[in-house]
Amino acid sequence: MTVSLEGRRIIVTGAGRNVGEAVAAELVARGARVAVVDLDPATAARTAAALNDRSPGSACAVACDVSDSADVARMVKEVRAALGGVDGLVNSVAITDRGRTVLTIGDDEWDRVLRISLTSVLYTVREVARTMVEDGAKGSIVNIGSTSGYQPRANAIAYPTAKAALLALNKSLALQLGHQGIRVNSVTPNKVGSPVGEAEERDRPRNNLVGRGCEPVDIAKAVAFVMSEDAGFVTGVDLVVDGGALVSMSMD
Repeated sequence: MTVSLEGRRIIVTGAGRNVGEAVAAELVARGARVAVVDLDPATAARTAAALNDRSPGSACAVACDVSDSADVARMVKEVRAALGGVDGLVNSVAITDRGRTVLTIGDDEWDRVLRISLTSVLYTVREVARTMVEDGAKGSIVNIGSTSGYQPRANAIAYPTAKAALLALNKSLALQLGHQGIRVNSVTPNKVGSPVGEAEERDRPRNNLVGRGCEPVDIAKAVAFVMSEDAGFVTGVDLVVDGGALVSMSMD
């Protein structure tokens, strides 16, 4: 059976491209209405327009800097008014410090990567959860992780730190919001679509057990499942969707 999200009202951050865009499209295809949230207003509008072309009235575009708590509060209020409430949230925003090590990263870059890739999750979940509680909604939240949260990287330090911390944050959110009827999970990809912070996909090694690269739609389908009532007994967990990349890293 196809997982249904009929009638659900879901915010997707970073929905202007790559994984976030694929997630928004998949959720709409399964009956949800989505708020396409992106830092770039034009990108958000383009994605929402494409979704509305396929399914009229299914999407609205909202520009937001998710690393700014006041802007997040404004965004959630706007989405709540536009969609009539919020039942779900998918956090798909991150930047990386590719090429940096402990010897080369500066204070500003460290702070920026953690603020956008980690602290923004706290901001969005906090505002959405408050809205759900006020409205008496039983919701589902999914945060997009990374296999970098499980394995150290020689060419980055802030990003893997942020993604490792996200796993711990996810469990705390699930614990604290569970009694409110809000499930919180994460979905973890490996090298999916374009690299973090880049608009275009490029050739790069992808070692896994499936024998192909991960596509944004692979992650989108996993998110749709975790968001749905088919996963109604699932909370506080990380669903790794990496083609066995982490397992292959352990092979001799």
